[in-house]
Amino acid sequence: MPEKAAGGETSRRKDDPSTGAFSIATPVLPREFFERDPIEVAPDLIGKLVVRGNRIGRIVEVEAYRGEDDPASHAYNGETPRNSTMFGPPGHLYVYFTYGMHYCANVVCRPAGVPGAVLVRALAPLGGIEEMRKVRPAALRDADLCSGPGKLCQALSIDRRLDGLDIVGTDSPLIVVDQPSPARGSVGTSPRIGLGAGRAARHRSGGRSGWALTQEQALTVPWRFFLVGDRNLSRRAPRAARMLEGAENRVFVGPEDTARKPRSGHPRIPPE
Repeated sequence: MPEKAAGGETSRRKDDPSTGAFSIATPVLPREFFERDPIEVAPDLIGKLVVRGNRIGRIVEVEAYRGEDDPASHAYNGETPRNSTMFGPPGHLYVYFTYGMHYCANVVCRPAGVPGAVLVRALAPLGGIEEMRKVRPAALRDADLCSGPGKLCQALSIDRRLDGLDIVGTDSPLIVVDQPSPARGSVGTSPRIGLGAGRAARHRSGGRSGWALTQEQALTVPWRFFLVGDRNLSRRAPRAARMLEGAENRVFVGPEDTARKPRSGHPRIPPE
């Protein structure tokens, strides 16, 4: 059952006898954490824990998708029955079925009505290993259990029935809990994986704010964030990958954002 941490924050403790009684007792990430731009939320998710019952995984790889400003986002062409969760309040789970074979789990970001999400691409399994193996019998190693968006959804039994789930609710069957951030210089960035002509829509005049990434930018913008050297990554870091700390400020912003001071440590692409 959920507990109350100091200051009234909600926390949970889970003991997993299959892995030596691994336990956690840390605050659930609040809704305000997700009520930000996906390119800010994404790197901050690295190192946090996804908890479903006694199945626990540390987030080691994510990708940011910026809604109607991002041709690679499901929300680029507006709201549909499939992507409606992305247009709702932050701190909910957006789950979709892809390639006719597996599910992908995203956390919804930005205020309600402004779509955005972060795809969870890989976890380092920490608890409930045996239970994960039961639903992922093809995994030969622990590192194969959650080393991809489809794999981790299978390992945690995530499907469309969890689409719209409030993950900051105290009684939610799946939560994301806080943990200390990784050491400085341990998070890398690279272009998102698996994008092509079918994933990046044709460029239009602009998104909700009057501007949008071009298709070329959507394919190359460094919005994949990962824990460097982790064996659970869905794919090894490409040679073009950069370290987040000390990297050039290359995160894309719209014309209305150009006067704002960029957040330190996050990459920035200047608008055309």
